[in-house]
Amino acid sequence: MGTDPAPGARGAAAWAMGSFQLEDFVAGWIGGAASVIVGHPLDTVKARLQAGNGYGSTLSCIRTVYRRESVFGFFKGMSFPLVSITVYNSVVFGVFSNTQRFLSHHRCQEPEAGPRHVLSDLLLASMVAGVVSVGLGAPVDLIKIRLQMQTQPFQEASLGVKPRVAALGEQPAYQGPVHCIATIVRTEGLAGLYRGASAMLLRDVPGYCLYFIPYVFLSDWITPDAHAGPSPCAVWLAGGMAGAISWGTATPMDVVKSRLQADGVYVNKYKGVLDCISQSYQKEGLKVFFRGITVNAVRGFPMSAAMFLGYELSLQAIRGDHVVTSP
Repeated sequence: MGTDPAPGARGAAAWAMGSFQLEDFVAGWIGGAASVIVGHPLDTVKARLQAGNGYGSTLSCIRTVYRRESVFGFFKGMSFPLVSITVYNSVVFGVFSNTQRFLSHHRCQEPEAGPRHVLSDLLLASMVAGVVSVGLGAPVDLIKIRLQMQTQPFQEASLGVKPRVAALGEQPAYQGPVHCIATIVRTEGLAGLYRGASAMLLRDVPGYCLYFIPYVFLSDWITPDAHAGPSPCAVWLAGGMAGAISWGTATPMDVVKSRLQADGVYVNKYKGVLDCISQSYQKEGLKVFFRGITVNAVRGFPMSAAMFLGYELSLQAIRGDHVVTSP
């Protein structure tokens, strides 16, 4: 007669057989598409403020971009993230949801009998999602930043470095996402696609903790006890607030990441994260690390609200539920 498997083995087997859900990845893809369409114009403004020159404020940046490049300037570089960030968000949401579910099964053989959300499970699942996000997201973010920044006026005198490309003028460095990838690989190698990845890791691991955890607890708090799950309005509000919190607090490291990734379009200025922090502080003071915090927080609300609403409503449609189900 065979022996009964250990409780941990039973939990892992049960999770592998029934709890790993591909629906989370599909819903994350749909939510990611919604977030890109809603958030890209302000993302362009954020990138220009953090890594560009000649913009005094958020409104000044918006006016300048519109005057020089028309409304299409705000959507510069959107085709690549629309394709890639949807996949990126699919993986992030899928990894988070399935990791949380695995931890719940591992901790409690009958998760329904225990508390619905445990802070330690949410924290660890968020950290795992943050680490995975860098592996996929660093090249995506790099290409997006390069395409957004390539029309920036080049100021050799203020940078104090030699230009990488002769006769820059207004000629774009890249003709599109594919040309941008090919140019980076040719000039910097495959490692060049992960420029700024260390800063992104320092941004995303705590950033996703302050993204998923506030969303889960805010949506639970907003939802009346009599309801089985949050309403679309509760999802929109909790998702937007979580996005504003996460992006607002991530701004200092987001500035460093943007500068490292924009570095190399025409010049190589920084040697790494610490050098970027040091140079930025010496030349512009502490306030530079909060550049774009307003647009980050403002952009974070509708972008994350669209992300979570798209995710939750997609899960509802896929599973045939009548209520929204939290991740």
